[in-house]
Amino acid sequence: MNRTCKIVLAITLVLLCHTALHAQDSAVAIERPVLSAYTIEAGTSHIADTYLSPLKYDGPKLGFSYERMQAMRFNPQKWVLRLKWGINGDMTRNPARSTSIYGLNIDFGWGMAHRWHVADNWTFMAGGSTGIDAGILYAAHNSNNPVSAKAAWTVNALGAAVYNGKIGRVPFCARYLAEMPLTGVFFSPEYGQLYYEIYLGNHSNLARVAWPGNFFRLNNLATVDLRLGRTIVRLGYRCLIMSTKTSGIVTRDISHTAVIGFVSEWLSLSAGRKSVDKAKIINALY
Repeated sequence: MNRTCKIVLAITLVLLCHTALHAQDSAVAIERPVLSAYTIEAGTSHIADTYLSPLKYDGPKLGFSYERMQAMRFNPQKWVLRLKWGINGDMTRNPARSTSIYGLNIDFGWGMAHRWHVADNWTFMAGGSTGIDAGILYAAHNSNNPVSAKAAWTVNALGAAVYNGKIGRVPFCARYLAEMPLTGVFFSPEYGQLYYEIYLGNHSNLARVAWPGNFFRLNNLATVDLRLGRTIVRLGYRCLIMSTKTSGIVTRDISHTAVIGFVSEWLSLSAGRKSVDKAKIINALY
């Protein structure tokens, strides 16, 4: 065998080996565990709504929230899905402690984020989300306008920084996440417009285009997930800053809450599909 044939044979063997290894890697099943977090929140809320009162009201805030995260099917290494919903209530009082404003709010959101593994322990995420918020503020002392309704659909910017490490022998995952609307639509009556007028058919100018100048909301969430054996405990802090201004009506809502709850990771298998023992696991956070 001459020298040329040997070279050709060697190159052919290298290409065949590379193809076989690539095919083997492609055949490795990928499992994408679902991360589910159930948390309760407790803290303080500071509300001002000029439709109901010119005064600022302060009081306790309680809430419950659910978060689901999973690596995306089309590119699990780079993209993550995030789903959330929550419900919270406020019971605030005026400075003289003579009257109260009660609040109730429900929110739902869906988003995607691209992630970059910049180091062994550090991951950064950036993406977008969309969400719906709806709620009411109720002032029992008001006779004409006792209720201020809140509703919004927004398109948001989303970003996060994640660090995975250990405290002694306890693995932990620390995360800071921020979300802010860029545009959308929100509900607001005219200044002094009664809801009875809206009921009678006066529906003009109730839907407003949202942008950071008239609809500002910054949702800051810092959490630490501690793996205590098979149990994952989530501890954290949330600061929500909300401000709207339109038609002479100004609303401010700033809250600080402590977060505590439990996290679980599980595999979602379709009917008839079995888990693979030697699958490659791609987590959303850990």
